[in-house]
Amino acid sequence: MKALRNFEALFIAFIGLACAADFMYENRVGETAAPASYASAAQPAPAVPVVVVAAKRMSEAEKQASLAEERKAAQGGKI
Repeated sequence: MKALRNFEALFIAFIGLACAADFMYENRVGETAAPASYASAAQPAPAVPVVVVAAKRMSEAEKQASLAEERKAAQGGKI
């Protein structure tokens, strides 16, 4: 039983060291400046894509017919 307790303590110590190392690594990476060659290779962000829908709106009668078809298909699919 003492061996299991020792492994548990060892595991928790390793987890603590891993978290501390990760924290230090992330802080260190953020402080370093990129070389000039990397900065010149940076490309601007692409423009936001725009979607244009060229279609006419459905009339009220067409909407009702479409809804009726969808309901009929949904009920027909269920057993």
